[in-house]
Amino acid sequence: MEFLELAKKRYSSRKYKAMPVEAEKLEKIIEAGRVAPTGKNNQPVRLIVVKEKESLEKLSKGASTYGAPVVIIVLCDKEKSWVRPYDGKNIADIDASIVTTHMMLQAAELGLGSVWMCRLEEDTIKAEFNIPENYTIVDLLAVGYADDEPKSPDRHSEMRIPANEFASFV
Repeated sequence: MEFLELAKKRYSSRKYKAMPVEAEKLEKIIEAGRVAPTGKNNQPVRLIVVKEKESLEKLSKGASTYGAPVVIIVLCDKEKSWVRPYDGKNIADIDASIVTTHMMLQAAELGLGSVWMCRLEEDTIKAEFNIPENYTIVDLLAVGYADDEPKSPDRHSEMRIPANEFASFV
């Protein structure tokens, strides 16, 4: 499958079948995140892969899991991420977002659904999983076999702004 076809096919799934994600698929998803680029290759992103029933219940105290069999907590150590010298912008969120995107697209290529989530109670999740203070939770990625109606790959022509408004050439 060509990349653009994969990107258009992928959608946010908020309902999952009650079946586990195979270990080899999960390993590929994690590897896709591991090889993602980060600013100055500082690699400040860490993952907590939540898949045990008790752990998913703990996670649900601070965020919806949508019944997914796997939810990946994407963390970033802002003390290790690159800081742009001109204005002091810390790019931790950007690094973590690139990692999440790689994993999300790898999941789609493997026939799995996913949803990227930023609506979360960080303090609750950090307490439940004993996450050190220097880490911030950037997002969560729910992964599993989707149990909802797939979105049309052609939906982007109606749901997105036209290309001539999106990009300008100078």
